[in-house]
Formats: sequence, structure tokens, C-alpha cells
Amino acid sequence: MKKVLAILGLVSNTLAFAQQSTDSPTAESTPKPAPAAEKNELKYNLNESGSHFFKATFLNQTWLRFNQSNPGTTVVGDPKENTFDIGLRRTRIQMFGQINDHVVLYLQFGMNNFNFQNGFPSFNTAGTPSNRKIQAFFHDAVGEYLVWKNKDYLKIGAGLTIVNGLSRFSQPSVSSILSMDVPVFAQATVDQTDEFSRKLSVYARGQVGPIDYRFAVSDPFPAQTSGSVPPALGPNANFALKGHHKQFQGLLLYQFFDKESNQTPGYMTGTYLGKKKIFNLEAGFISQKNALWHTGETATDTVYQNLNLWSVAAFLDMPVNRATGSAISAYLGYFNLDYGKNYLRYNGIMNPATGTTQAIGGLGGTQGNAFPMFGTGSVIYSQVGYLLGQNVLGNAGALMPYAQAQIGNYDRVNGSMGVYNVGLNWLIKGHNSKLTLDYQNRPYYQALPSGQLDAQGRRGQVVLQYQVFI
Repeated sequence: MKKVLAILGLVSNTLAFAQQSTDSPTAESTPKPAPAAEKNELKYNLNESGSHFFKATFLNQTWLRFNQSNPGTTVVGDPKENTFDIGLRRTRIQMFGQINDHVVLYLQFGMNNFNFQNGFPSFNTAGTPSNRKIQAFFHDAVGEYLVWKNKDYLKIGAGLTIVNGLSRFSQPSVSSILSMDVPVFAQATVDQTDEFSRKLSVYARGQVGPIDYRFAVSDPFPAQTSGSVPPALGPNANFALKGHHKQFQGLLLYQFFDKESNQTPGYMTGTYLGKKKIFNLEAGFISQKNALWHTGETATDTVYQNLNLWSVAAFLDMPVNRATGSAISAYLGYFNLDYGKNYLRYNGIMNPATGTTQAIGGLGGTQGNAFPMFGTGSVIYSQVGYLLGQNVLGNAGALMPYAQAQIGNYDRVNGSMGVYNVGLNWLIKGHNSKLTLDYQNRPYYQALPSGQLDAQGRRGQVVLQYQVFI
């Protein structure tokens, strides 16, 4: 019993001393472990160094939009001078990774332009049920092989891919764009002979010194599989519904300062928000034999024409003041576009309208917010943005105002066609959480007896976009 009491007393004295030592202001306390750094990506390393990995990204862009309608616009049968709609411009899942020293796998799944009228039977569907739940699809599915380990000299890939010619905006990284939306005219065959600008291709790309290059041979889709009724053969060129030829394309960039990332197949960053010093000159092309057709001297004569598109451009994206975080981003490009005789196509991004009572020269999709976006002729496109210093909003993020202009001179349109946007990005957490307010001003047209389009006035739209990206 005495031994037990002695042991208890010893323990009690030890605990008391320990408590006294802990409470003493001169006692050393055990340092708390530093909090773990917050992760900004979903990445699984396949080796210890992390050079082999697989990662996933998620993107969602939600639009709230007010639009002044083109004349004659109807929405589900009702005339509408203006519209308000809510939609998902893009919802995407990317999965990609460096599987070993030589192999990259890249997949992207998602949907685009999902608003209230998704699946609406706008053409030739009398008595045919529609389905709003068929929008998501694979955008990319490509495998790529790096020929020399740790050297970007040559990468060979194949699959469904956006690796493209013509320009950097023909293969944009939509999560990092400067303006609210990309200049879609640069995705020259979008949803005509491709799948939302993706094509079944085999390609070679890489970087050698300051040169960044990509060349591809693509197997275009027939225009009949686009999901809409193709235009009938007529005096003005449209994509041919007979014959099948491969498409050839390429893009060369000369990089004066920092090199742009070459890891992900195809996609090119919109703005680096001052994190890199970039100045590039670029030139690109797309060519396809007998891609278009039209009638000749008589309605029974068929004339085939080649698709020939090329562009030259300059891209600037660099810090202005590293201490404050200010930066500038700018692009200026000239596009020479030969789609054949008098080719012209209207397009309205996530069009909020379903029909029109004022058809324009046999062209489709002229309602809502549409304008002549694609055509034989030329386009000058420019954009500029300025990232204001961090002292403007402090911890609340950063502001980046921008302006852009698309000035088209199309053979079938009288005079120049100018579409102008001004906007403001609130970069709450860089591109990961971004709120954009954008105003667009565009022309609307009527057809003259000659078939030429003549401007009649202008309309506008205001869009508030919220982007979440991880």
C-alpha cells in the first residue's frame, strides 16, 4: 500500500511540475504545424517527382443577357423586340495528363450554348419530338507522343482535337480569355464541317527555339451531319454536300520574349494577367480542295471551289508594373477568307430567338442577336485590355477593362461590317472566379434585289457572365 501511495505521489508531483513549466512565460512551447497550402488544382501524381501526372479541371460560364432583337425576331412564335435570357455558355470537364516521359492523354467533355430554347424544333420538325437533354458531347479525345524526352521539338498526335491552323483564336483556351467571349469567326468552319471547331486530325507540333509550330491533316465531317438543314445548292457558295477531301492547316508563331506553354494539345491562353512577358508574331492557314459549291451559268451547272483561309497577327501580353500588378494585353490580326463565291453565314452566340418573319436573302438564322459572322472577304480583328493595379480593389480582386472590334469586309455585304464590344472583368480570384460585364453593338441588314446585304441600323446586347474554373 505504501508503494502505491508513493507512486501516486510521484506522478502527482510530476504532473504539477509539467503544468507549472507549461504555464511559465519562459517555457518553450511546441510549435504548431504550419497550415497546409491551399490547392488550386485537382492533380494526381503518377510518380514521386510529379513529372508524370493526371489532372481534371471544371469550367462553368453562366450568362444573364438582355438583347435588342433584330427586326422580325420571334421567340416560340411570338414577336419580340427584345429578350432577356439565362444560359450556360460553356460547361466543361477536362481530363489530361503526362502518362510517362513521352505520352500525353487529353479528353474534354461538356456542352455549349444551353439556354431556355435548347432543343427547340426550329427547322423541319413538324410532328417530331424534341429533346433538351442531348447537348453534352466529347469535345476532345486525343493522344500525343513526345519524340524527344524533355524536349518540345516534336509532338505527334491524333484524335478529335482543336489543334488548328489560321490563328491563336482558332484554338482558344476559353477559361483564360481577355474578353467575355472569343471571336468565333476565327473558328472558321465551326459546326459546318467540324464538331464545335474540333476535327479528326493527325498533327505535328512543337517548339524549336523561338518558333512555335503546328501542322495538321484533318478529316472533315460532311455538312449534312451538322444538326441543321444544309442550304440548298444555289448561286452563292455553301459547303458542298457531295465529295470528300482532306483539310490541311498550319500555324507558325515567333516568340520574342517568354515562351508560351506547349503542354496541352492545341489550346492557347487568352491573357496571362501579367505573369508572363509575351510578344508573338503569327501566321496561319486552312485549305481544302472542293470544299464549297454553287451553281454556274445555269441552275444545272455545279461549280466546286476550294476553301482557302489565311491570317497574320501580333499578340502582346505583359506586365506594366510588377510592383502594383498592372498589365496589358492586346491582339491585332488580319484574316483573308475565301469560302467561295459570295459565301456568307449568320451566327448568333447562344441565340435567344427561335425564328424570324423577315428572311434575309435566303440566309438562315438571322434572328435574335445574329449578324454576318463568316464570309468571303477579309476581317480585321483587334482587342486590348488593361489590368489595373492591385491597389484599386486590394484583397477583393482586380479589374480589367477591355475593348474589341471585328471589322468585316465581305463580298456580299455593302460597306464594312463593324461589331464592337466593351467590357469589364472583375477578377475575384484570377480566372478561377471571374465576373464580366459586356456590351456589344452590331449592325442589322436587309437584302437588296441584287442579293447584296445593306445595313439598316444597329442593335445592342448586355451580358453579365460569371465564370467558375478549377
